[in-house]
Amino acid sequence: MSKETNTPIEKLFGSKTRAKLLKLFFSNPEKSFYVREMTRVIDEQINSVRRELLNLENIGIIKNETFDNKIYYSANSKHPFTRPLIEMFSKKISSSESKEIRDTTWEDYSRPIKNYLKGLVVTNRLPGQDGVDLLIIGNDRTKKLTRWAEVIEKKLGKPVNYVIMSVDDFTYRKNVHDRFIREIFEMEITEIIDPEKIIKG
Repeated sequence: MSKETNTPIEKLFGSKTRAKLLKLFFSNPEKSFYVREMTRVIDEQINSVRRELLNLENIGIIKNETFDNKIYYSANSKHPFTRPLIEMFSKKISSSESKEIRDTTWEDYSRPIKNYLKGLVVTNRLPGQDGVDLLIIGNDRTKKLTRWAEVIEKKLGKPVNYVIMSVDDFTYRKNVHDRFIREIFEMEITEIIDPEKIIKG
């Protein structure tokens, strides 16, 4: 196991999990998250997440509501610290981190699954906008594509709305002008990876 080192943000807030949760909530202040979704995105143990959620809720900077038998947590927009926290966590944490993200392409991200990936559409979905961030086309019988998408969530530090389709399903939907596929291509597309010309062919 590698030795853990605390970043300045983690030292400021006294807990790595708390700092990650604050970043998740206040870089996405319009979104709400349930506990297991949070543990997956920030890559922390569920007991640690529950403990810090209770701490943050006691302070009053997050709130919760129940929907469909799940408890969802979100930033409390009425708390006086909300605006400063949004300003803090909407900024890039460090120049080295921003350079790493800027220098990493989706070709780089997708290299571990190149034997399973037949196509990828990356959209620039705005906060609150319907649609998907990633349309992933390929064989997911071994769940390698699903696990890859979960890793991408952790790299980006935010939930990713993704859909995985087989080549046959995508091809059929495209040929019949399926509404779901049509709506994806009406969004702003930032990148398409299409090695076998399935998407554009």
